[in-house]
Amino acid sequence: MAFLRSPFSADPPPSRRDARVTIRVPDMDDYEQWAGLRAASREFLAPWEPVWPGNDLTRAAFRGRIRQYWRDIDDDAAYPYFIFDRHSDALVGALTLSNVRRGVAQTATLGYWIGVPFTRQGYMTSAVRLLLQLSFGHLGLHRVEAACLPHNQASIGLLEKCGFQREGLARGYLKIAGRWQDHLLFARLPD
Repeated sequence: MAFLRSPFSADPPPSRRDARVTIRVPDMDDYEQWAGLRAASREFLAPWEPVWPGNDLTRAAFRGRIRQYWRDIDDDAAYPYFIFDRHSDALVGALTLSNVRRGVAQTATLGYWIGVPFTRQGYMTSAVRLLLQLSFGHLGLHRVEAACLPHNQASIGLLEKCGFQREGLARGYLKIAGRWQDHLLFARLPD
């Protein structure tokens, strides 16, 4: 029954682009750019992310990450995308639809990060809008959820700009920067 499974079968998820960015599923050829951007942005990203494992930036860990991405896609569990500047083809960040729930829910959770040289330049706004089109169109989702730390004004602004509405506060929701922290919950439905 198509209502309960992925729309992709053996095909990879489609790429999307607008005048500013291209989003596509990551592959091993992205390792150098990814590792360089993550390393350069580590201090900036650390307050907003889980603690990184010691081997996080190694080629072997990235290979494992790519394998997991494809298992998640095949299982209709998650859809990871890297974000590239449309003109320079530079990797600027990433976003993922995870925790895909089918059946009567048709919901997923949005997560994202951006490299420090690319903050506040509109890249993530463009990428989130493209991923929402894919979510409500190709993937057939009815709801996309997101959560952010209450003091993360940049994330709050991004989500509101992209049409998400605040729905509440989840206490001790995610373990970020080594401790369980409260998160604001947001959701977006199709227009």
